[in-house]
Amino acid sequence: MDYVWKPTQEVIEQANVTRLMRKLGYVVAANKPEKVAEEARSFVRRTQKNTEWFWQEALADLGIEWTKPYSKVLDKSKGNAWADWFVGGETNIALNCVDRWVRASDSVSRASEKHGVAPKGPKHEARSTTHDSTALISETEDGHVRQFTFAQLNENVCRVANALKECGIRRGDTVACYMPMVAEVVFAMLATQKIGAIFIPIFSGYAPPAVRERLEDAQVKVLFTADGSMRRGQPFSIKEAADQAVAGLACVERVIVYERLRVSGAGYQVSGKAKTDTRNPIPDTPLPPCPMTPKRDLFWSDIVGKQKPVCATESMPALAPALMIYTSGTTGKPKGTVHTHAGCLAQMSKELGYNFDVKTGDVFWWFSDIGWMMGPWEIIGCFAHGVTLVVFEGAPNFPNPDRVWDMVERHKVTHLGISPTAVRMLIRSGNEWADKHAMPTLRVLGSTGEPWDPESYMWYFEHVGKKRCPVINISGGTDIVGCFLAPLPIMPIKAASLQSPGLGMDIDVFDEDGKPVIDEVGYLVCKQPAPSMTRSLWKNDAKFLETYWSKFPEIWNHGDWAKIDKEGDWFLFGRADDTLKIAGRRVGPGEIEAALIAHEAVSEAAAIGVPDELKGQDVVCFVVLHKTRGYKESEELRKQLIQQVVNALGKVDRPKNVLFVDDLPKTRSAKILRRLIQKRFLGETNLGDLSSVANPDALEAVAKAR
Repeated sequence: MDYVWKPTQEVIEQANVTRLMRKLGYVVAANKPEKVAEEARSFVRRTQKNTEWFWQEALADLGIEWTKPYSKVLDKSKGNAWADWFVGGETNIALNCVDRWVRASDSVSRASEKHGVAPKGPKHEARSTTHDSTALISETEDGHVRQFTFAQLNENVCRVANALKECGIRRGDTVACYMPMVAEVVFAMLATQKIGAIFIPIFSGYAPPAVRERLEDAQVKVLFTADGSMRRGQPFSIKEAADQAVAGLACVERVIVYERLRVSGAGYQVSGKAKTDTRNPIPDTPLPPCPMTPKRDLFWSDIVGKQKPVCATESMPALAPALMIYTSGTTGKPKGTVHTHAGCLAQMSKELGYNFDVKTGDVFWWFSDIGWMMGPWEIIGCFAHGVTLVVFEGAPNFPNPDRVWDMVERHKVTHLGISPTAVRMLIRSGNEWADKHAMPTLRVLGSTGEPWDPESYMWYFEHVGKKRCPVINISGGTDIVGCFLAPLPIMPIKAASLQSPGLGMDIDVFDEDGKPVIDEVGYLVCKQPAPSMTRSLWKNDAKFLETYWSKFPEIWNHGDWAKIDKEGDWFLFGRADDTLKIAGRRVGPGEIEAALIAHEAVSEAAAIGVPDELKGQDVVCFVVLHKTRGYKESEELRKQLIQQVVNALGKVDRPKNVLFVDDLPKTRSAKILRRLIQKRFLGETNLGDLSSVANPDALEAVAKAR
């Protein structure tokens, strides 16, 4: 397979990872790209084998600040599952993401020294980000845009932190957020972490039972929510769902309600510069009063608005919990993955710094809800580097299919991240929506969430990136709040690949017997601990060991199918627990789906397993057609698609049937829900919690397709 993107001499010379490699004695000759690729692969391998050395050097290079220096990088005396990182060290996410940038102002600096913590540890290089630099751009679906400098970010974070203190929140307490992706989510997360409490993001589309399950499990004391949000031009209530979730739940003492819909059409006007785009205003229909429970509920403007804009930042042990993200509940009881101040800072700042090559002045936007790992990831990663973050409340194709591309141009976005499924959805609208936007500021594209098919990947590369931007296709998970696999921008990239292991991530591909394999699909594993790996599961050590550490002794089994090709490039093939076993042979649904999408008629595809007396399991595929290209459902096309799979994978993987649907059920973060498709197709009635499904009507279409 040929490389579709190769770095220029300028890209290599200016890359952050080039700076790091040269500091560590590597010769990076920017005018010799092939030699650079060899050196980079050698560097990646060294970081895998010598993880303590790498993390020590990387954190110093990235300028992570400590209130108390650590005495030892890593202690594995209790085994890999219980590794201790940055022993004896203390820091705080807010110290590194907010405080460090406002110290550029003398007046703010004096207040910080008086009321907060003073950093210690290795000095980092001077940066040009200051308190006046733009930290955050927030756009709502109806077009309201607000911008915040780092000084204004600090003021708002401090006000929210003081509000939490007034509500009785202390170090180690749990605080949840059930809100749309607006600026106040960012303030709430950083404020919670600033005072040493644990932040729990909850997807704003979840139904009350799913929210309640998480609140009760974590014993949440304060819940941030909103009166409502916008969905495709219509306001809807979030507060009513929150009320149902907390009804009778003794642990929830306070509910803080952000006025998203009911004040000035855009919510409480916190510090920040606002500019309204009136193309998509909130409808003039009067909204009913927001339901409020006395003594429990408080409006954001009432409690946050009265607070002082100065608050101490707690000095927290390196492995003190800062963030807890629940895994999806669609396959059983959701599990709380627990992440620390130092672990988040180390992994997230590393990935944005070296893989995404962010620099002062960049504008970074990953299309994500706060409930998906990428929400906290981009907030911490961006602010650790002092770069501008964009957050967005709405859908990628409303009011027009070019909403994302239009926003990239208006906000001068340099880094754009989006899932493959969202890209495939946007492709269906036609090339012209992306082609009419030059997006000249774009420098790097990102993607994660699921495997790519080559056709959609190339569309993203050509029509969005205009063939000039590398696609930094990353893969990790909620359980490590970061990446096992992540390309470096100084190395060439193959279509749909993930190029190489993340720096400091000792990953491999094992067969069923635990032996490494090359050019074969196997289990993605990690042979040494990483600082961002979940600190067990909330209140469930046994499940933690069973889920990640039981298949191969002292080895983290991530649950993904992966392959390293003969040139050393990495590819993913979906979740191992989604694997189909046909006539004794394992095949990932992603392989079958990629074969289908390779046909120019197919926009999206999902492959599921169904019982078969002869083979044990057979394959049924669902496809969404490119109807804008003139394709229609027909028996002839069905036969072509079946043959397409046979040609790509062989007769044993021949689908039993290919069924046409108008849409596939997905989460709000655009992940295809194969297991729900399978259950609905097989006629099961207990589908579990469906609140994470963005388009439930698609499930009924699956049932009718039988």
